[in-house]
Amino acid sequence: MKNSYDVIIIGAGVAGLNCALNLPRSLSVLLVCKDVPEKSDSYLAQGGICRMQGDADFESYFEDTMRAGHYENNPEAVTCMIKESPGVIDGLIRLGVDFARNPDGSLAATREGGHSKKRICYHEDCTGKEITAKLMEFVSGLENVEICPETTLLDLITRKNECFGAVLSDNKIKAVSTVFASYTVLACGGIGGIFEHSTNFRILTGDGVAICLKRGVAVDNIDYIQIHPTTLYTPQKGVRSFLISESVRGEGAVLRDKNFNRFTDELRPRDVVTAEILKQMEKDGTPHVWLDMRGIDPGEVRSHFPSIVEHCKKEGYDVFTECIPVVPAQHYFMGGVRSGLQGQTTMARLYAVGETCCNGVHGANRLASNSLLESLLFAQRAAADIAGNFEAYSKPDAEYAADKLDLTYYAEPEKLLGEYKRLLLEKIGEKKNV
Repeated sequence: MKNSYDVIIIGAGVAGLNCALNLPRSLSVLLVCKDVPEKSDSYLAQGGICRMQGDADFESYFEDTMRAGHYENNPEAVTCMIKESPGVIDGLIRLGVDFARNPDGSLAATREGGHSKKRICYHEDCTGKEITAKLMEFVSGLENVEICPETTLLDLITRKNECFGAVLSDNKIKAVSTVFASYTVLACGGIGGIFEHSTNFRILTGDGVAICLKRGVAVDNIDYIQIHPTTLYTPQKGVRSFLISESVRGEGAVLRDKNFNRFTDELRPRDVVTAEILKQMEKDGTPHVWLDMRGIDPGEVRSHFPSIVEHCKKEGYDVFTECIPVVPAQHYFMGGVRSGLQGQTTMARLYAVGETCCNGVHGANRLASNSLLESLLFAQRAAADIAGNFEAYSKPDAEYAADKLDLTYYAEPEKLLGEYKRLLLEKIGEKKNV
């Protein structure tokens, strides 16, 4: 790791990778992630990625997204995402992403809760892994990009509402350093790690959001937290919840109560289905409800959901002959660091993309399979904005800002990250009490 770069990107999920991929090769880029790259939630995305199915699909896709978000979405951001979705998918195909195909060779599409039609491209039930792995393959081959895993963001180097880089900790050798950059991009994922039950990796604790709160960067809707209706129930505490993709219900799986009676419409938006499940659990006095996949063609289950079938088998459930126990768990963060359509935040030289940011595209509740699309598109737009407006940072200003930092304050990273976690929980609690 050098002392300075043109761009620092914090996070190696699809947002961070796509930003790096779309920056000019003439710029030096440092891409860091808190653990190994595979521990990003992008790798966990099962269902797929949305694509507008022709111009005639725009209005219904727009309405589905707005309705799911309780009409608190930013219409301009939603319009941008939908209209540019075909280009995003086409770009992924050029990278070699292997989406499911129909017998005639056209892209296959599935449907999930909240969608009025089939518009979700997918690769089995591990679309996120397929996309992220392909992006990583390409970014790893770029000579202008240095990838540093097991490196934790501890703070930003700032002065007079301008960002000059980051304070980073090498997790392996426990060394803290200041690294300067003309631009810094926060792509460090969500906040699921601060919750007891979450589908997220435990390392995703919202550090970037907490640091922005501390540094006076605008953060919006910090209490907008999505609960996924169906994760495989386990009595174990403190383990990552295994998600049962919404596509399962899109293909025909149904929810059943303790007496195995169907009790809701499974294809309503996530927050509505979650509320119905919690209500049924309370009524039945049970810690879960049942998900029944037996109505789906077994061949479709095997080809579309192999990872789910295998994981359930390991847990002792045969999805072909019995129902599986499911329960809601924290899944996604719709709030985050305020950002515009080019990823710019309220601090100069600082960008935020992916789940870390809040550009208003999701509103109060994300529509299924919009997350990969949103992350990829706005990361690409951020890269274009940086490239089009590039101006090297002022070295005297950056060094002055760094000199004002007391590096002994960062000597115990775990303690500092604990403080960030408490700050987020406090702010979430404040908003929920308003």
